[in-house]
Amino acid sequence: MLAVHLDKPGGPENLYLKEVDKPNPGEGEVFLKVAANTLNRIGLTSDRKGQYTPPPAASSILGLEASEHVAKLGPGCQGHWKPGDSAMAVLPGGGQAQYATVPKGLLMPIPVGLSLFQAAAIPEAWLTTFQLLYLLGNVQARQFVLIHVGSSGVGTAAIQLTQMAGAILLVMAGSQHKLRMAEKLGAAAGFDYKEEDFCEATLKFTKGAGANLILDCVGGSHWEKNVNCLAVDGLHGLMRVANINGPLLSKLLFKGGSLITSLLKYRQIKYKQMLVKASTERALPHFSRKDPQRLLPLLDRVYLLMEIQEAHVYTETDKNMGKIVMKLPQ
Repeated sequence: MLAVHLDKPGGPENLYLKEVDKPNPGEGEVFLKVAANTLNRIGLTSDRKGQYTPPPAASSILGLEASEHVAKLGPGCQGHWKPGDSAMAVLPGGGQAQYATVPKGLLMPIPVGLSLFQAAAIPEAWLTTFQLLYLLGNVQARQFVLIHVGSSGVGTAAIQLTQMAGAILLVMAGSQHKLRMAEKLGAAAGFDYKEEDFCEATLKFTKGAGANLILDCVGGSHWEKNVNCLAVDGLHGLMRVANINGPLLSKLLFKGGSLITSLLKYRQIKYKQMLVKASTERALPHFSRKDPQRLLPLLDRVYLLMEIQEAHVYTETDKNMGKIVMKLPQ
C-alpha cells in the first residue's frame, strides 16, 4: 500500500510516498480502508519536525484521522462492526496510508449525508473540541467562550459546538476575512489580534465579566492576556505546547481560575474510547441534515496524496479556513 513516509525530521521536502506492507489488525482492532484523511497542526510540529516524542507504539506513518469503510475485522471485533461499514476514526498515527489498523472503540459511523472528505475532518478536531467544551469545560448556556484561531478546524468546530450549548462565542483570528467567516458560523463577535487588544475587547464585550472559558490553540505570549480577560472561576484550556514565561499560576490563583491542557494524540486508549462514545451519543446525531442546529465540518481544500509536500507548505501559511483534506488513491 502507499503511505506518507518521513526519513528524518524537517521541512515538507522530507515527505514522500512509499510502498509499504499493509498492517495486520490485532486483538480488538479493525482494518480500515482509507479514502481521505487530513493535515493537523500537531502533525506538522510533532511528527514532521520532531518536536514531540511520539506516543508508545504509535505508527511511524503520519495521520491522526481517516475515513472510508471497514475492510476486515481483527480478533475480538465480531458483533461491533462488519466489513463494508462506512466509518471514520481518530488515530495515534497511521492515517496517511491506503489502510490503517484502528482499535474498535475509536471508530465512529459516518453520518448520513456527509462525504468521505467531510467525515475525515471530524474525528481529531471535533473530539478535541468536544472534550474541552463539554467534558472538561462543562460549557453552559449564556456563558462567554473565547476561542483563538477561530478559522481552524478546531476553531470552526468550537464555534458550532458552543452554539449548540447556547453559550455566547467570541473569536480571535488574524484577518477580517476569517472573522467574517466565524461570524457567519455563529460567533457573536470577532477580534483581529493584529489590529486590537483581544483582552480589552473581550472585557468590553462582556462588560468587565470576562470569558468563562478560553480555548487557546496558540499558547506562549497570549497566556497573560488570556488570564487577564478570564472570568472569576473561569477555565483556560491550552491545546498547544509553547514556552510560557511569567507568573501564570499565581495570576490564575487570584482569579480562582483553572488551567487544563490537552493533546488528544497522547491520551490513553481508554480515555479516547470514552470520548468517542460520549461524542457519538451527544454530538454525532447533530450532523444530520434534518437537525435544525446542524453541525458541519468546514473544508478549506482537498489535495491528492501525491501533493503532500504542497499541502504541508500551504498548512504552514495559516491561511486555511477549516480543514485541509488529503485524498488517497483507490
